[in-house]
Amino acid sequence: MARPKTISDERILDACGAVITANGPGFTLAEVAERAGVSVGTVAQRFGSKLGLLRALSRQAIGQAVDEMRAAAEHATDPVAAVREAAVAAYSGLGDAEEAANNLGVLAIDLADPELRALLGDHYAARENELRALLRAAAGELPHAPSPAVAARVLHGLVGGISMDWSVRPHGTLADRLRQDVDAVLDGWRR
Repeated sequence: MARPKTISDERILDACGAVITANGPGFTLAEVAERAGVSVGTVAQRFGSKLGLLRALSRQAIGQAVDEMRAAAEHATDPVAAVREAAVAAYSGLGDAEEAANNLGVLAIDLADPELRALLGDHYAARENELRALLRAAAGELPHAPSPAVAARVLHGLVGGISMDWSVRPHGTLADRLRQDVDAVLDGWRR
């Protein structure tokens, strides 16, 4: 009879995210296990390898990203502010340039592995779909915006690029930089 799980997969995945934020793509299963308060064997048994752990983390991140975007949009004061807040939600929690670089450093691993690359594509598509819906709701206030599909792709690409640039050349907070640059685009679409 198998022993019941006392430590959830979510706890291990949360620990993995925290370790990546602190240490970047060179993290080890031992660091994740220590952070989660489990043995390395438990992590290896559940996820198989570092790559398996990253795949599970990527699957989890898709739903979390949409939830974060929706929560950010719900607190906005108007439809355009909802677009802005949703666009920046995924990156605005990165506190400093090193944390941002550590998280973005995993992108090289994502791009090198076909399954991780596909999951990243799913993640990006989910974020764009959420932005597209918000842009449809804000269409009356953004008369010069391209179609919601194109506008969503532009905003998604913009925040990803800003995050990379800011991790190399940080000035102020990432959240402030994201909002400022996204507002520059949205203001152009208003006029």
